[in-house]
Amino acid sequence: MEPGNLTGFSEFLLLGFSERPEQQPLIFGLFLSMYLITVFGNLIIILAVSSDSHLHTPMYFFLANLSFVDICFTTTTVPKMLMNIQTQRKLITYKSCLSQIYFFILFAGLDVLLLTVMAYDRFVAICHPLHYTVIMNPRLCGLLILGSWIISVLHSLLESLMVLRMSFCTVLEIPHFFCELNQMIQLACSDTFLNNMVMYFAAMFLAGCPFIGILYSYSKIVSSICGISSVQGKYKAFSTCVSHLSVVSLFYCTSLGVYLSSAATQSSHSSAVASVMYTVVTPMLNPFIYSLRNKDIKEALMRVSGRNTKNQSMNNFTPTSWKT
Repeated sequence: MEPGNLTGFSEFLLLGFSERPEQQPLIFGLFLSMYLITVFGNLIIILAVSSDSHLHTPMYFFLANLSFVDICFTTTTVPKMLMNIQTQRKLITYKSCLSQIYFFILFAGLDVLLLTVMAYDRFVAICHPLHYTVIMNPRLCGLLILGSWIISVLHSLLESLMVLRMSFCTVLEIPHFFCELNQMIQLACSDTFLNNMVMYFAAMFLAGCPFIGILYSYSKIVSSICGISSVQGKYKAFSTCVSHLSVVSLFYCTSLGVYLSSAATQSSHSSAVASVMYTVVTPMLNPFIYSLRNKDIKEALMRVSGRNTKNQSMNNFTPTSWKT
């Protein structure tokens, strides 16, 4: 079959998890449930942070941004898969596939960078408590969020432009439930050396450097906590990091597990199943981790649920209203 640049009108076939018709209702129900839990769970976190003045602090400002990104991250892939199952049509156009790649990389990168920013916030809070409000001022917090967006936008734009230079064959089957960049590169008929170089370098830089930053932050945090004399003080300091540390561990462990499983089995289907852990499961569990293990969030949710008036809005959630 002759290769050709069919990017103007070609369609891709998303194979998904299973081609057995009897399994489709189960897959549809499972992913619909996880998606709804993800959206509503993260919306509740955003509502609690925005409506409760006690949570107008840098830590919860970053948490609200993380919840928003998790909603967008999951929405990039799951609704399209659900629609394909419902319509029994697994095709996706080239433009839709390219858009999915762009937004998936964008929000995945934002997830990593926001987790790094949150680790820095905890580092300043525990290692430099007297200067916390001075260092983590609204201007710096806004710049950290803006910088994360700029880096992620530029990275996803670069990866998407690299896809445009590839040529594809006439029959294209993606053994995944969404347009995953690595699968697209494997399907290309043209030379993909430059694409692979950019993809691996970006992964090392945008995943490895933040991970090193998180490790450094927590090494300093552990050192500071060990220097606290009272047991109660140690517990109080460590309790402020437990939720974030759990989310970081879940995200990186699942991502590493996907990489190792795909490398060991060399099976695209196994890789697709494993990728559900960090694309769907992790964003779904984040609200539970922060709400169940965080006293402030639980109290805020109780206050929000106990209000009878409907005139409470999210308009007053601005960085200038943070409290110490």
